[in-house]
Amino acid sequence: MTANDADPVLELEQLRVAFGREEVVRGVSLAIAPGECVAIVGESGSGKSVTARSLLGMAGEGARVEAQTLRLAGRDLRGATEREWRGVRGGQAGLVLQDALVALDPLRPIGREIGDALRIHDRMPRAERRARTLEVLADVGMPDPATAVRRRSGELSGGLRQRALIASALALDPPLLIADEPTTALDATVQARVLELLAEVRGRGTAVLLISHDLAVVARLADRVLVMREGRVIEQGTVDEVLRAPREPYTRALIAAVPAEVPRGAPLSRPADSDANATAAQTPTAADRAASREGSPGSTPLLALDGVVKTFPVRGGGRFTAVDDVSLDVHRGETVGLVGESGSGKTTLARLALALTAPDRGAVTLDGEPWSALDEHARRPRRPRIGAIYQDALSSFDPLWSVGRILADAAGGAPGKGAGTGHPSRAATARRVAELLDRVGLAGAVAGREPLTLSGGQRQRVAIARALAAAPELLVCDEPVSALDVTIQAQILDLLDELQRERGLAMLFISHDLGVVRHMADRVAVMQAGRIVESGPAERVFAAPGHPYTARLVADAPRLVH
Repeated sequence: MTANDADPVLELEQLRVAFGREEVVRGVSLAIAPGECVAIVGESGSGKSVTARSLLGMAGEGARVEAQTLRLAGRDLRGATEREWRGVRGGQAGLVLQDALVALDPLRPIGREIGDALRIHDRMPRAERRARTLEVLADVGMPDPATAVRRRSGELSGGLRQRALIASALALDPPLLIADEPTTALDATVQARVLELLAEVRGRGTAVLLISHDLAVVARLADRVLVMREGRVIEQGTVDEVLRAPREPYTRALIAAVPAEVPRGAPLSRPADSDANATAAQTPTAADRAASREGSPGSTPLLALDGVVKTFPVRGGGRFTAVDDVSLDVHRGETVGLVGESGSGKTTLARLALALTAPDRGAVTLDGEPWSALDEHARRPRRPRIGAIYQDALSSFDPLWSVGRILADAAGGAPGKGAGTGHPSRAATARRVAELLDRVGLAGAVAGREPLTLSGGQRQRVAIARALAAAPELLVCDEPVSALDVTIQAQILDLLDELQRERGLAMLFISHDLGVVRHMADRVAVMQAGRIVESGPAERVFAAPGHPYTARLVADAPRLVH
């Protein structure tokens, strides 16, 4: 169905949004019919999220919003008051934000958060509210909804938080669903479930506005695509027209940066006319690196986990086994990918590798020497050898520190100290901070900003810069590019690959994006319910998975071309 087949649920003409003198959305127009999904794609800062938020009166403090037409379900919303907007949000339009940790109230159980929306908008009796809450949580694949309703957002993994947020947006069955990166934090299987759910919602007549940097997700769900750059729509059309036969060089660059079909070692952020195969031929392959390791006298793994077990207490007694007798090693110059559903134990395994959590049984060694068995005082001098990039960049920063201070601290600098004090000078620290920002594609001016003022993609790039600050030998990467648009993701993946070639950097690379892992990893380990159920060379595991669980993950992963 298109906007010509029925009265549009959403009509937008010539939307303009400015902050002070800076116009960030410049004349965007679109219409979405019942049962239609329209996607907006583009790099971070292109204006796509501001466009989506403006449709709900949430453009941001100090925003000046103008439109020739802004109509939702036949209602003119130009000049709407805040009270009127509150009636629209949830009831007329559901919103799924990119950052579930920020969007959900950390003090309220998720069941109450969903139930309150039903009570305020629908005045639904308590028993019906509970039944509807359990229903929508089950719809989005929340394990054990009856237990989940009592848990707070901070007690959930990133993927489970995102599912709770989607359930909240769908609870009132609104005519329009605005989904801003709705599957960013989800593993392939749950992502497939959520996309199927969104397709079902669309099939029931709900209009969907999808904001996503994941072009494979867009290809799977959207009917039409708008490509934004610098606040303007530069190309639009059906999915086939835009993603399979793009006219604009910018659109072609976005598509070329998708990692799934690019060979290991070939650059993603290459010019459109470059020869990827020639580049890949010059790059050491996984087999080359493996042969090099086997032929060298120092074949001791840089990181080794041997039979590690980690359990956690659960309410009501008993313990939950998050990691169950796992053995895994990572050699110098090698990338080991770790994949599996949310809750499979991947992040707990990463914390064991970093010695942020002690195993109940088993041991972790670093370069053949004890690591997990040491006390923290003994570990501290060796910590610079391992860098970490976390899934949730914002929560890993001190919100009161500037980016420059965060990076200076990570690099061992103490601004204001001079020669002879054991600390670099202020000028040397500033140069190091500028160098780190440049390596991850950020302007030097970002050093003076605080994390809360940055976009999700910018924060993730700062997190990567911080991990590189102490020149580590090993990077533990937990969803390192999940918040980045495809072109910046490509630059970061190319950067990590370049650092690996230059310095023999090793990586434990955790991601729900199988395309990213396939591009980056030499070997892959697949986790399910705390155990590694399959491991081996990346190409073999993805091309011919030997375990049914792996086969399901591979089958569920969205693809740009089907």
